[in-house]
Amino acid sequence: MADRTEQQHAERMKKKQAAHERVMAGKTVEKGLLVVHTGKGKGKTTAALGMVVRAIGHGKKVGVVQFVKGAMATGEKAVFDAFPEHVEFKPMGEGFTWDTQDRARDIATTRAAWDEVKRMIADPGYDMVLADELNIVLRYDYLPLDEVLEAIAARPEMKHVIVTGRNAPDALIEAADLVTEMTLVKHPFRGGVKAQAGIEF
Repeated sequence: MADRTEQQHAERMKKKQAAHERVMAGKTVEKGLLVVHTGKGKGKTTAALGMVVRAIGHGKKVGVVQFVKGAMATGEKAVFDAFPEHVEFKPMGEGFTWDTQDRARDIATTRAAWDEVKRMIADPGYDMVLADELNIVLRYDYLPLDEVLEAIAARPEMKHVIVTGRNAPDALIEAADLVTEMTLVKHPFRGGVKAQAGIEF
């Protein structure tokens, strides 16, 4: 009986392997992707930073600009600072809008961060650019969406761009090659647990 089960399993896996190989044979395009991580769940930036780590492992050059974060020291900055030849990490935010309480200042800070993203997108020396929390400043109309879409569309053919943040605009989702929506199922914050080093920052 055990032998028959092993044989049945092997036959099923052989069929799956053949089907997988047929599918993969048709996947021949290689291009720079626009990746969007959005949704109310935790993990949008975390997933994007994982892609940055992956790119570093392949010897790629990555630019990271953070639109909201920057007012606090984070673990990722400490790590990426150890790879200056592979990562330019620029936390340019000043915290959440309710911290600054100054719309004009927030818009100026956003514009400076966006100028850095545009520079990195246009520079052929970067293989990947992460615009962390860009969706948040788009939601507050701190940047014209059309300008953002135009700059991303004009990127070099093999340039990957990752955009994170809740409430991604429909037009950005439409333009993207890969969109992941993080869904909140459970979060310790609701149980009174504060943000902790190594988890949130």
